[in-house]
Amino acid sequence: MSESLKDELDILKNLATPNEIRSTAESADDSSAPLAVNAHIHLPPNFSAFESVEQAVSLASEQGIAVLGLSNYHDFHVYGEFSRRCRAAGILPQFGLEIICLIDDLARSGIKVNDPGNPGKFYFCGKGITRFAELSPRARGLLDRMRANDAARMKEMTARLGAVFAERGLDLGLCENCVIRMIVERHGCARENVTIQERHIAQAFQEAAFESVASDRRADALEKVLGVSLGAQAQEPVAVQNAIRSSLMKAGKPAFAEESFLTFDESYELVLELGGIPCYPTLADGASPICGYETPVEDLIRRTRERGIHAVEFIPIRNRPEVLREYVTAMRSAGLVVTGGTEHNTLDLIPIEPRCVAGAPVPDDIKAIFWEGACVVAAHQFLALHGECGFVDGEGRPNPAYATDEDRIRAFARMGGEIVKRFGKLFKKQSHGGVA
Repeated sequence: MSESLKDELDILKNLATPNEIRSTAESADDSSAPLAVNAHIHLPPNFSAFESVEQAVSLASEQGIAVLGLSNYHDFHVYGEFSRRCRAAGILPQFGLEIICLIDDLARSGIKVNDPGNPGKFYFCGKGITRFAELSPRARGLLDRMRANDAARMKEMTARLGAVFAERGLDLGLCENCVIRMIVERHGCARENVTIQERHIAQAFQEAAFESVASDRRADALEKVLGVSLGAQAQEPVAVQNAIRSSLMKAGKPAFAEESFLTFDESYELVLELGGIPCYPTLADGASPICGYETPVEDLIRRTRERGIHAVEFIPIRNRPEVLREYVTAMRSAGLVVTGGTEHNTLDLIPIEPRCVAGAPVPDDIKAIFWEGACVVAAHQFLALHGECGFVDGEGRPNPAYATDEDRIRAFARMGGEIVKRFGKLFKKQSHGGVA
């Protein structure tokens, strides 16, 4: 990993000493209004609404975001630039990752977790990771296996999709290298850092189809390939990309290829190897009906704790405000840390601060819980950089220095709030002075 990333981690580490943060946090007034935060976005070369890291951080700065969390799949090369640009804007960067694993017994039982289409498929996150500039052998092995599995599958799916298009009258001549080239040209990233995702493949085929077929013939040509009626949506890039995925690339469709996953235990181990907090991304009414694993919320809380997970996350753009409040308040009352983000893993350039379905605002009390969660992650990240026990230890157990979950969350939230405010004050000042 580049020296710049290690340098960025050192800057975060050297913001203060842990004792300085603890001392200031103990006397801090925590009654101030919560700041705007986003704990989960994706940046290129992941499929993303953003063209570049610069665009994402600039928009976050313009929109008053105080904490921004990056949770990419597979690769950390972009994290150095992300940290540097956040620092220049006075936005505290948080580092995470997203993993897809499979729980075999749930898959065999037909139980859907947080993927509405695939029983047993389990999206999983790590928050506040710090040991990714120099990976441990075990972390490297797990990440390499994830990436190799995905690369093989995406190569096969690209070939299968090309064959389906050709058989149905639209031979576009696309291959894996064409998809990679599209990503590199769009984002200016290094080829070796690219991991293709399904959305990349769908985008490449949509763009090639639009180039190959005149707009007045597009609906007929695409409907013949996809086997669904598109109407006016045949002229909409994102609608066509979604139709390609749903009609041809999902399980049971002609371009689908079987997936190979890490186990849950391996995914949990990877998060801890990277120094992070294991975190469960909650879908709730982002699925209709709500996935069986997630309902009722009391059972979800029990299942989450049984897996040694002490943090959860929401992407509110999936949720109605009343359902978001039901789940967030129940989970926070149960002693779980709660964060909120947007993902930005489609081409829709929605606001950086999380909003609910149809742009409805996140309720103020839930926004305060998201701020608290971002502060807890900030404190964990900071203490881990100093070699201290964070919110959880290296085995995923809650920090034993606190008698209760509530004591632990409140203490880490106060420390994290001090870190966020100190970071913003220092680097915004430097940025305005032309130093950062």
